[in-house]
Amino acid sequence: MKNYKRYFLLITFITSLTFILNGCIVFHKVSYNVKLDTPTSGSVKVTAYDMRSNATSNQEFEQDKNNLFQYMLKSQDFVNAQKSQGKNITSRKLSLKDGKLIGTGIYKFTDINKVEGIKYDGGFHYLNLNLDDSVMATNGEVVRSKGYKRIMWDSTYKELKFTMFSFSFEKNNYRPLAPYYKSDKK
Repeated sequence: MKNYKRYFLLITFITSLTFILNGCIVFHKVSYNVKLDTPTSGSVKVTAYDMRSNATSNQEFEQDKNNLFQYMLKSQDFVNAQKSQGKNITSRKLSLKDGKLIGTGIYKFTDINKVEGIKYDGGFHYLNLNLDDSVMATNGEVVRSKGYKRIMWDSTYKELKFTMFSFSFEKNNYRPLAPYYKSDKK
């Protein structure tokens, strides 16, 4: 439970995306592809897979659907809120794959420190994680210490990639959001 809430906060874009809700959007995994223009600026593509709601009431579920399908996907207010956090959204979309809802967003940044906790220091980019956080894939090196886990990339990397496990849905299925997604393409 701790991991999916952490990644919910990390993804202030799609589901990182900053919500003020009673329920909460959860997802199976989240992937980041950070393309660097300079060591501290560039763009990020973030993708959240199998998005669902953990709302316990119908009212909370309706709020989650509204926050995702109206606020995050369509509103200028969301774009403005992200811009105030150093994330200039250039693209946001939802799609279906194998009956699961996938959220993808792209944003530009001028300060790498505003990108989901990534830091740049001494010629290295790094992301500190809790020991129990699960890195599914990365093109960087995962280093473990007594108190934390770190993904590191040296200055030769122009793309920083990582995928984090968020939630398995084995014990708590939660409500799928895919059946409520209506594509603008008809």
